[in-house]
Amino acid sequence: MWTVYIPEGKFSFDDRQAIATRITDHYAKVMGFPRFWVSVAFHEQPLGGLFQGGEPADNFVRIWIDHAIRRGSPEQYERFLTGMWEALGEWIRDRGFELEVHGDETPIAFWQIDGITPPRDPQSEDWKRWQLENKASALLGK
Repeated sequence: MWTVYIPEGKFSFDDRQAIATRITDHYAKVMGFPRFWVSVAFHEQPLGGLFQGGEPADNFVRIWIDHAIRRGSPEQYERFLTGMWEALGEWIRDRGFELEVHGDETPIAFWQIDGITPPRDPQSEDWKRWQLENKASALLGK
């Protein structure tokens, strides 16, 4: 789940759609995750709704990633964040916005989709089926 705080009126619907698609593509292509595992919520902040350093921030984007799928090493997270910055740069950096990102890791045991604990093994038939069907379904391996 990506929660993206953006200044009001600075990102069109098409911009938000493209950003959400780019984020989803990263997880699907680079990490092999089913696309429906990726959620992106945009929260527009009116001037005076988001402050940075005690001052109104209308050129500031804040991304909060709640990650529940897999744990990584510090090196993997560094590569992930660098790749994210590059992937989103045309909407953030190239438009002169400042960006801050942080992520939290939800324990995988505390994560379900439609009452089903997602498969953990990317080589399993369940994982492959979820990826192909792009939706949750009963686990065959249980």
